[in-house]
Amino acid sequence: MDLRRRDLLGGAAAPFAPASAIVVDPAPLFEISPHLYMQFMEPLGVTDGSVEAAWDYDADDWRKDFVEAARELNPGVIRWGGIYSQYYKWREGVGPPEKRPWMRNYVWGGKETNRVGTREFVDLCRRAGAEPLYCVNFLGEGEERYRKTREGSRWGDAREAADWVSYANDPDDRERKRHGHAEPYGIKLWQIGNETSYGVNRFTKEQAISHTIEFARAMKQRDPSIRIAGWGDRGREGGLWAGDMLKRAGEHLDYIAIHMMGQAPRRPDTVLTGWKYQRVPERAWEELIELADRVETRVAELEQVVRPYAPRIGIAITEGHLSLPPHNANPLLHEWLSAVYHARTMNIYQRHGKLVRIATGADFEGTRWTVNALMLQVPGRTTYFMPVASIMRLFKRHNGRQGVAVKSSPAELDVAASRTGNRVFLHVANMSYSRSIRAAFSVEGRRIAGGRAFEIAPEDPREFVGPTQPEVFKPRERAVPAGTAEWSFPPASVSAVELDLL
Repeated sequence: MDLRRRDLLGGAAAPFAPASAIVVDPAPLFEISPHLYMQFMEPLGVTDGSVEAAWDYDADDWRKDFVEAARELNPGVIRWGGIYSQYYKWREGVGPPEKRPWMRNYVWGGKETNRVGTREFVDLCRRAGAEPLYCVNFLGEGEERYRKTREGSRWGDAREAADWVSYANDPDDRERKRHGHAEPYGIKLWQIGNETSYGVNRFTKEQAISHTIEFARAMKQRDPSIRIAGWGDRGREGGLWAGDMLKRAGEHLDYIAIHMMGQAPRRPDTVLTGWKYQRVPERAWEELIELADRVETRVAELEQVVRPYAPRIGIAITEGHLSLPPHNANPLLHEWLSAVYHARTMNIYQRHGKLVRIATGADFEGTRWTVNALMLQVPGRTTYFMPVASIMRLFKRHNGRQGVAVKSSPAELDVAASRTGNRVFLHVANMSYSRSIRAAFSVEGRRIAGGRAFEIAPEDPREFVGPTQPEVFKPRERAVPAGTAEWSFPPASVSAVELDLL
C-alpha cells in the first residue's frame, strides 16, 4: 500500500493526509446539546396564519399533517413566545377552552382565540419529541402602552410568572387540578424577556437586570430545577448586555439569550432585496456566504463574554432566521439558493457547541412568512418543509453526541463533525455554486470501514419547494465504501456523512 492510500484509510500515517482530505481528530471536545435544532412558535395574528392555522377546529386538535411534519422535523425544543409574550396572559390559555377569552394581538394584528394554551402546546411538544420552552411576560418588557390598554393591563409581573411555573410543575397545584390535569407538565426551560434591549420604549439595561433577578428568584423559588435564560443582546446603549447581566444576575441564570436576525446585506448594490437575486443568482450565493460569516463573528463575540461563567452558563439563540426584504417574506427562501446560509449557520452553532446549547435557524410554521421551517396550506391541509427545515432535519437526524475537531478540509467545504462511539458524523456544505469538490475522508488514528452519505444536491440551485413539489429537497442516500480514496460533493450541495470506524 502506498503512503497516500494508507492516509486515506486513516491510521498511523494520518498526519501526512493530502491537502484535499477532510481530516478529523476523533477526540471528543464537548457534549452536543440536544437543543441545538430548536423551533420557535409565535401566534402572528393576521400577519402570518401560524398557531391558528395549525389547529383543526373540526377535530378540536392540532392538524394531523402538521403534527406529522413536526414529528419528522423532531426539534429538540419548541419555544413559545416572541414579541407576543409582551402582552400574553397565560391564564387566558388554560382551563375549559370554551371559557377562554379571545385576546387582541397588539403587534401582529387581529385577535387570537387562546384555543392553544399551555396544555395544547405541551401536548404538541411531546408529540414532536421536543421540550417546551416558555417566554414569560416580563412586565411588557417595560413598554408602557401594554400597562394600560383598552382591554386593561397586559403586563405580567414576577408573581404571575412564578404562578405559571407552579401551574406547570407543582404536583399539588390546585389550579391545574381544577382544570382536570392531575399530573404536572414538567416544563423546565423558561426565558425572561424576549428582546428587551431592542427599541427605545423598553427597559434600560439596569432596569432589565434588576427585574430579571426579581423574576428568576420568584420562579426558581417555586421550582429550583427549572433552567432560565436571561437577555443579553446589544441595545440602544451600545454593546452586549450579556456581560453586565451575568455579573449581577448570573447566579440566577442558566443561559444568556440573543437573537440572530437582521443580517442585513451590507453591499450598497446588494441583490438580496426583493427579486433582484433572480437575475444574478450566483452573486446572491456569494452574498449569503458573507452573511453567514457575520453569524460566526457574533457567536464568537458572545463566547468571549460567557466563557468565564462556563460551563454553568450556556448560550441560547432562541430566535434566528434569514430575514431579507420584503420583511420575513423574501421569495429566495423557497429556493435552494438559501441553503448555503442555513447550512453554514447550523454548522457554526455546532462548532461552537461547547457554549451554544440552544439554537435555531428558522421560525416554526405558518402560511406566509418564508422564514418559517414548515409551510401550511389552508385549505388543503398539507404541510411541507422549507429548505432550512430540510437542512435542520438532515443535520439533527445524522449527528453524534460529542463534538470533534475538523483539522483540515478543502477551502470550499464548510464542515462540522461529531462522534458517537465508533461512528463519525460530518455535516458538509459545498460553498461552490458551480463546481463539484473532491475530498478524501481521514480520521486520525482510525481506519474507516465504510459508511453512508445523505445528500441534498439539486441540479439547479434555484430549485424551489412548494405544494406542487413538497419533496424536492428530500435527501438521497449513497454508500461510502471502505477505503474510499475520494468523494465528490456536488455543486451547492448539503450533505450528512456517517463514517463507521474500525
